Amino acid sequence: MKLLKYTFWLLWKSWFYFLVLILILLWLPLLFILTARTEWYRSFYWVARNLWATPILYGMGFLPKIHREYTVPNDRHSYMLVANHYSMMDIMLMFYCSKNPFVFVGKKELSKTLLFGYFYKRVAIMVDRKSPQSRKEVYAQAMERIKAGLSICIFPEGGVPDDESIVLDSFKDGAFRIAIECQIPIVPMVFYDTKKRFPFRFFAGSMGTMRVDILRSIPTQGKTLDDKESLREEVRSLILQRLTVA
Repeated sequence: MKLLKYTFWLLWKSWFYFLVLILILLWLPLLFILTARTEWYRSFYWVARNLWATPILYGMGFLPKIHREYTVPNDRHSYMLVANHYSMMDIMLMFYCSKNPFVFVGKKELSKTLLFGYFYKRVAIMVDRKSPQSRKEVYAQAMERIKAGLSICIFPEGGVPDDESIVLDSFKDGAFRIAIECQIPIVPMVFYDTKKRFPFRFFAGSMGTMRVDILRSIPTQGKTLDDKESLREEVRSLILQRLTVA
C-alpha cells in the first residue's frame, strides 16, 4: 500500500511540474508579447488566469469551490487581496478567484525559477526582504499599479511556515501599509485545503475540492498608518477564525 502511495505522489507531483512548464511553453510567444508593455498587463492576466492557472488546477484533479461573501465588481477599482499561504497551488487558486487583474507582490527568489521566473520578474513586484531599499521600491511600484486600476495581491505571512502544525503565521505589515497609503479596500480570502491537497512536502497530497471563502471587504478610507497594526490583526483574526472552525 505504501509503495502505491509513493508511486502516485511521484508521478502526480512530477505531472504538476510538467504541466506548469508545458503550458508556459505552449503560450510562450503570446507571453513574450503581452509582457513587453505594461499597458498590456490586463491581456496577460487573462491568459495567465484562463490558459495557465485554471488548467493547472483542474489538470491536477482539484475542484475549486468558491464561496463569495463579497463579489469584487468587474471594474477598474483597485483592491488589496490577502490570503493565508500554504502551498504553490495558492498562486493558481488566487488567479482563479479573481477575474479582476491583480499584481502579485512576492519574494525575489522566485525569479530564479526556470522559465516561470523569467515572466514572474517581468509582471510581479519583487521584494528582497533583507533590503530596506527594496521594500521602499515595492511601495512605489504598487502605487503605480494601483493608479493604473490594478489590484495588488500579497500573502501577508511572508512565506510558508516550515512547521505544518502552524494554522496561520503572524502577518507582515506590507499589505496593510500599502492599502492605507493608497486608501484601497482589503479583501481577505481563506484557503482551506491547499495545505492538505498540495503541501510543499513532495510525498504528500491528494486530489479533491479546494474550498475558498472570499470575505467582505474592509475599507481603509480615512485610516492612517497609526491604524496599521489594528487593521493587520483584524484581518488575521478573521482568517484565523475561519481556519480554526473549518
